[in-house]
Amino acid sequence: MTSPRVLLIDDDDEMRRSSAQALELFDFTVEPFSAAEPVLERVGYAFDGVVVSDIRMPGMDGMTLLQRIREVDPEVPVILVTGHADVQLAVSAMRAGVYDFVEKPFAAQHLAGVIRRAMDRRSLVLENRRLRAVAGKRDDIEARLPGRTQVMVDLRYRLRAIGATDADTLIVGETGVGKEVVARALHDISGRAGRSFIAINCAALPENLIESELFGHEAGAFPGALRPRYGKFEHGRGGTILLDEIGSMPFDLQAKFLRVLQERVITRLGSNEPVALDVRFVATSKVDLEAEVAAGRFRADLLYRLNVATLHVPSLSQRRADIPLLFLQLVREAAARYRRSDIDVTPEVLTEIAARGWPGNVRELRNAADRLVLGLPATSLENLPDLAPQRLADKVASYERGLIASALAVHGGSLKPVYEQLGVSRKTLYEKMQKYGLDKDVRSDAFLDDP
Repeated sequence: MTSPRVLLIDDDDEMRRSSAQALELFDFTVEPFSAAEPVLERVGYAFDGVVVSDIRMPGMDGMTLLQRIREVDPEVPVILVTGHADVQLAVSAMRAGVYDFVEKPFAAQHLAGVIRRAMDRRSLVLENRRLRAVAGKRDDIEARLPGRTQVMVDLRYRLRAIGATDADTLIVGETGVGKEVVARALHDISGRAGRSFIAINCAALPENLIESELFGHEAGAFPGALRPRYGKFEHGRGGTILLDEIGSMPFDLQAKFLRVLQERVITRLGSNEPVALDVRFVATSKVDLEAEVAAGRFRADLLYRLNVATLHVPSLSQRRADIPLLFLQLVREAAARYRRSDIDVTPEVLTEIAARGWPGNVRELRNAADRLVLGLPATSLENLPDLAPQRLADKVASYERGLIASALAVHGGSLKPVYEQLGVSRKTLYEKMQKYGLDKDVRSDAFLDDP
């Protein structure tokens, strides 16, 4: 059995060497580093150790390292070593999610004790993840959030890392990108999956009843309150509460919600009895909340408390290579929803879909898929993007390449139905694929390359 692994970062050579030797005497396996950057390559979702870092270093400091590690896996224990003058930094680090901090000068035995407790916690986290996997709790994140572009690969990776925790999460993205899909996925791969998922649209709450809707009330709390009523926060106990478009929450209510976030208790209207609240909060926003803070419309302290973990959902303009295959999936889903037989999507339609801008993002693309399944035109020739003037030969080559790439996507890279559909020989198809740099594997980025 291997001994617990400690990644030790300190730019002071003597301090790093002496600390490593002391920890090795306590049976830890220590990997010393003089800078923080290489540590990020060692830390991942399955990392089974602890990170110990000096807080003040040239280049990437301990606080920045903490933030970067939490982006990879919020449950990796990070212990920061501070000087006596760094008390304020230590407080900030605790708020940012550091496991613990140790003040210089420290006794090796004290540091070893902190590390061992952190090791125990990390072992428990990894064991829980393994048990969920053994029990067959397999997530379907890739089906919910399809895409081969790097931004989507990164989103799914971070979502899985954050989902296994109870960290409150802020999901940011344009209208229609699928922020609620991400929120539900977070809930479904968490330990709260079997409990309630309560979605609250902050922009649609009636202003005169907003506190009663969220916090609940006792009988007689206000005219018309004839009986006690649970609020949405209480209904979500044990589960996840989604606050959709948190930027629309009235400013005076933000202070009360901040208290709920900090203390995890609520008080119903008309009552003085606090009610414990075991929930995970997930908030979404299509607006830049930092800009809202600067404009005085959103509380800075609420923003900092909410964005313990942040997920950025990319727009379709940031993942254009995903559009054709995403459209094919949306067509399949629409066909099943409307109980229609499989719909053939022609290469011409796919080529047009790939060429368009989609300001409404996935929501707009889904509407186009629905129209196609219902027998309506998915798109029209108007509103196509203006293309730069091209020679006739270039236009013909671009069109031919688009047809071949679309057919490859439709048939999953199987060549026989492609050359039969296009009415060419296998040899001709192969030569044209070589000419245009197309692979038999389905490559959604093929729609976007120049011939």
